[in-house]
Amino acid sequence: METFTIVKDFVPNPQYHEQRQECLRKLDMNSIDSPLIDLIEGFLALPYCFTLQSCYGHFRHREQRDPENLEPLPVSESISKVEYRIAYLALCIQDNEPGRRLFSDLSEIPDMDPAYIQFGCAEWFWERQVNSYALQVEPERYKTTDSLFIGYQEALHLQKIRDDVFLELKRIIDKRSIMS
Repeated sequence: METFTIVKDFVPNPQYHEQRQECLRKLDMNSIDSPLIDLIEGFLALPYCFTLQSCYGHFRHREQRDPENLEPLPVSESISKVEYRIAYLALCIQDNEPGRRLFSDLSEIPDMDPAYIQFGCAEWFWERQVNSYALQVEPERYKTTDSLFIGYQEALHLQKIRDDVFLELKRIIDKRSIMS
């Protein structure tokens, strides 16, 4: 997120329901990285949020050149540098009680590994949709970029964190679905 910023406070959004319907109408599930489809569907089942954009996080290296690669990093002693395209989820959250509980859950996820997980806003999402928030997985030192080069060992760590974050998001959806 080249414009990633700190979390903003909720603002009134009387057009939330219309904006949500418009987003759902335009959503192309075929454009979503396949490991995220169930997660996105889970968030869309919650009436107080909708997804704006997402990325599973892609690793490219000398043995894998596909920029849309979804495969885990291989065990290798020959890979020294990895290009990482960040894993993230951008959501619009309704300013109501269930939305605020979801916001609270999401804001705690960086506690899993603050050096590699950020929760905040992205200016270009906020300009299009107020009350939009992004959860991203990448080294803190690169939190304002979409793509970066890191060493292989750090890439392995990022991959584990990414997977843990998406599992936590699934747990949050399950918990919020029961409470809805």
